[in-house]
Amino acid sequence: MINFIPIFPLGIVVYPGEKLNLHIFEEQYKQLVSQCYREKKPFGIPAVLDEKISETGTLVNITEIVKVYDDGRMDIRTQGDKVFKILEIIKTVPDRLFSGAIVNYPANNEVKNAAMMQRVAEDIHELHKLLKVSKDFDKPDEELVSYDVAHHAGLSLEEEYELLGLMYESQRLEYLKRHLKKIIPVITGTEHLKERVQLNGHFKELGGFNW
Repeated sequence: MINFIPIFPLGIVVYPGEKLNLHIFEEQYKQLVSQCYREKKPFGIPAVLDEKISETGTLVNITEIVKVYDDGRMDIRTQGDKVFKILEIIKTVPDRLFSGAIVNYPANNEVKNAAMMQRVAEDIHELHKLLKVSKDFDKPDEELVSYDVAHHAGLSLEEEYELLGLMYESQRLEYLKRHLKKIIPVITGTEHLKERVQLNGHFKELGGFNW
């Protein structure tokens, strides 16, 4: 399927199923969020890497507008839906401040591999133990999938984006397994890795892409 979606490019990677809180403060994205929420339509978050909008992103749905401030700023809750590929960016949309894109949705094989997921989960728990951080994934290990744990495996932004582009669950788990096998033996408790895995649920005040 090919269609047009509003886009909110950000310097993060969002995964299907991920719950993401955002603080919306720029005029074009206040308009985007208001329209999408009113019309019950999703918008896309493509990752911005090296000051460029990447072709792969995730469609997200607004689940709640938590607070609207006097000046129109908003705190919102969203949840990732599915991966998209940008075919064409529409920088100027008639009568709108925000931009959009023509996208398609690649087939995503999400067949679970419980045994492999268990091994990855054990390695991630070991990583967290070494870094002295604590994470609760809100579900038993046997119910986890790669998207649930990818942000907590110490991946760089570029590596998170590479994982987003893998369209088979087995590929994503293999990617995580190899990454963890590489870094666990050399963990020194660096603050950088601790920051990458110790995420929380505060509202991210992220500026949109500056065209």
